[in-house]
Amino acid sequence: MASGRHSAKALKPGRLREIVTGMCVDWGVSIRRACGAICFDTSTYHTKSRRTDQAAVERRTKEIAETRVRYGYRRVHVLLRREGWVINMKKTRRIYNELGLQLRNKHPKRRVKAKLREDRQEAVGPNDVWAMDFVHDQLALGKKLRILTVVDTHSRLCPAVDPRFSYRGEDVVQTLERICGKIGYPRTIRVDNVLCRENLAA
Repeated sequence: MASGRHSAKALKPGRLREIVTGMCVDWGVSIRRACGAICFDTSTYHTKSRRTDQAAVERRTKEIAETRVRYGYRRVHVLLRREGWVINMKKTRRIYNELGLQLRNKHPKRRVKAKLREDRQEAVGPNDVWAMDFVHDQLALGKKLRILTVVDTHSRLCPAVDPRFSYRGEDVVQTLERICGKIGYPRTIRVDNVLCRENLAA
């Protein structure tokens, strides 16, 4: 009998209701006796589920997503709640994902970056192509740093790693003039995937 109780506890209330109903139909016993036989609370048997109809929610979620194609699950959830659906955010997200309604990333930017990578010219020697970019960091006290880095893409020489608390346009020019005076001028400078083809010596 103890093993029967443990196995009954392992089943969900919906399944236990089905068992009780089957016992009542097949054996002609009362609901009370059937519940007592499997140690299932009679009041739980009579409790009606308050869960929202899954099919109806899925249908409405799909309709919202089709009419508002740029809505993610959060905004869909807000609309569902406004319409009176009793549903939490996690369930909305699960339904949204199961229906395959995930928003796709915008591809145009990727295509532009890929095109820029295709247009890059390979460096054939020192000072042919420099790559210039800013790196950001922060001190332990919270003060932020901006670090200008310049790398020769052929030799991998790093002629400039210049940290400052603030960087202006004229500061960049001064740094470039300083390093160009030491090692020469580059033919091309690449900044954020954009090629600057002007010769700095001109």
